[in-house]
Amino acid sequence: MTLHADVTLDLGDLHLDVDLCAPGEAVTAVLGPNGAGKTTLLRCITGSLAIDAGSISFDDAVFDEPPAVFLPQERRNLGVVHQDYLLFPHMSVLDNVAFGPRSRHRPAREARRIAAGWLERIGMETYAAARPKSLSGGQAQRVALARALAIDPAALLLDEPLAALDAGSRLEVRRDLRRYLNDYGGATILVTHDPVDALALADHVAILEHGSLTQVGTIAEVTARPRSRYVADLIGTNLIHGTAHQTTLTTTNGTTLTTSEAHDGPVFATISPADVVVHRMQPEGSARNRWQASMADIDVLGDRVRAHLVGPMDLIAEITPAAAAELELREGDTIWASVKATEITVYPE
Repeated sequence: MTLHADVTLDLGDLHLDVDLCAPGEAVTAVLGPNGAGKTTLLRCITGSLAIDAGSISFDDAVFDEPPAVFLPQERRNLGVVHQDYLLFPHMSVLDNVAFGPRSRHRPAREARRIAAGWLERIGMETYAAARPKSLSGGQAQRVALARALAIDPAALLLDEPLAALDAGSRLEVRRDLRRYLNDYGGATILVTHDPVDALALADHVAILEHGSLTQVGTIAEVTARPRSRYVADLIGTNLIHGTAHQTTLTTTNGTTLTTSEAHDGPVFATISPADVVVHRMQPEGSARNRWQASMADIDVLGDRVRAHLVGPMDLIAEITPAAAAELELREGDTIWASVKATEITVYPE
């Protein structure tokens, strides 16, 4: 069971060009910054937007393939949880969940029986007669999920399902959501801009930037070898792009680095901020990569200090508060930075 979305769409300033496969019994997170096209992609899959070219299908069932095929939303058998949940305020919790089966032409008594079963599964049976306005954010999220699953959908689509929650309830609801998704056998697409949600809930991740997928793989694959500044910033590492000739890497601005591994051709390289050493004077020792830089910004984050170094390469260095105090670091200072060749991870573009 696979949901396949091969989507080309122009909408305002956005050019969406995506080829995404979401396998069954797995959660695929579409992760990207605001304005990348995540929700637009979801709207194409649900049928609220028609695509310009390509196709959207679930196994052999084609939902959208212009110009010949376009199934309306109610015929796509997709469960959707919207960012704001969109519960019907005039209906009880039970009737909200029963709405899905009723919209699939189930008899009223059967629809309410299905809804009651789902409320029991999510621990909300005592709220069956309540109205949505009396629910907390976490409770409303559970009801919205039950409504989406009550139709026995072929695939489940979640649009920023935790974004409306406060920090106090997000952890608990995220844990519960993971449990519900583990029990669901269909394909799930989770749209989010929060990497924590992706890490906690997803089996696979697709990075969407400026309307295109820049990286697809398991969480481990994507975080181990980031291929864009966005992903590198998410996981807190430094990303360098350049050309390698054996153990010499030349960056796009002409700076050279010595690495411990031999490569040839276009490459990416990562340097952990903890491996960037800051010095007041030109350093001596085994580090073969050293250069002068300026301290652009200094941020204290818990027990670490992160410094933005501007020079031949823009890098983030991470040091202890004690080291920062000893070096008497100030924004605008000229310092030296060094990185050992063994601390640079290089991989093909």
